[in-house]
Amino acid sequence: MVTLLQSEGDRDRARRLVEACGLAFVEGTDELVGIFEAGELVATGARVGHILQMLAIAPAHQGGALLGELVGDLAQRARAAGLDQLFVFTRPEHAGSFGNLGFRLLASHGRAALLEHGDGLARWLEDRRRLVRPGDNGAVVVNCNPFTRGHRYLVEQAAARVATLYVFVVSEDRSAFPYAARRRLVEAGTRDLANVVVLDTGPYAVSAVTFPSYFLHDAGDRAAAQMGLDLVLFGRQLAPFFGVRTRFFGEEPFCATTRAYNQAMLRILPACGVAAVELPRLAAGGVAISASAVREALRRGELSGLAALVPPSTLAWLQGDEGRAVRERLLAARGRHT
Repeated sequence: MVTLLQSEGDRDRARRLVEACGLAFVEGTDELVGIFEAGELVATGARVGHILQMLAIAPAHQGGALLGELVGDLAQRARAAGLDQLFVFTRPEHAGSFGNLGFRLLASHGRAALLEHGDGLARWLEDRRRLVRPGDNGAVVVNCNPFTRGHRYLVEQAAARVATLYVFVVSEDRSAFPYAARRRLVEAGTRDLANVVVLDTGPYAVSAVTFPSYFLHDAGDRAAAQMGLDLVLFGRQLAPFFGVRTRFFGEEPFCATTRAYNQAMLRILPACGVAAVELPRLAAGGVAISASAVREALRRGELSGLAALVPPSTLAWLQGDEGRAVRERLLAARGRHT
């Protein structure tokens, strides 16, 4: 029987089992569960949001029904929490075991694989089929927190090189500017570009599922593995559907995580049939324009200089009621992406 592990002692047992199986124990889970036999913890697993992780089974008990019991229990708890999508990270050699439980492989890179329960990606793509246009297309994936003149320059330069440019706006709501506002600002700032299509990423690009380290400002080994999966998923699944042959991105002089991601694009995307093209950043006063500079100006209440950093549509939004609400949040937050 699967039980919820709540005591400190049970958590310690789970940690020992997870680490004995060569996995890293992660704190801050939504649920940590386990299966005991004769008083010994023989299987454990956890859920963090949409993601199942730390699924570990003692060697003597592998190959049976315990993995299915763990996944079934965690899936039931996820549904009770209102979640209808589940993902799991595992090693590529274990992907088949999860396939037997209804998971589908989204991407595999190095020693990591990302799987999804059900056909969520297929449905997500089908819902956006109306946006597909023929031709040699390109893409940018942007957070736009908020949309700046630098973003506008990137989109304009990229759009001039392709038949259609898809601007994927990161859907994850972990930024100071909420997704709905960020997308509206991108749409308003690119409305005059006839070959630009703005859409969401869902959980399939730069999200808490594919690349959580982006939001944690982490450029270490774990982030490198996530970057690989995120980019392979884009290159093998999203790009072919939209006819994207080139992904554009701006040079990154400030954020180490984004800079590492840019370097990963240059290495990984060409192997997926997608060219990776780095474009120069637009500068103001000799300094590259960045969304972080805009947020810092907002924190300081320095609105007079924003016209040089953001297009008129963004400036008008910032001066309105929604913009004032964001400025208040910024006063209580720190970090490059907040």
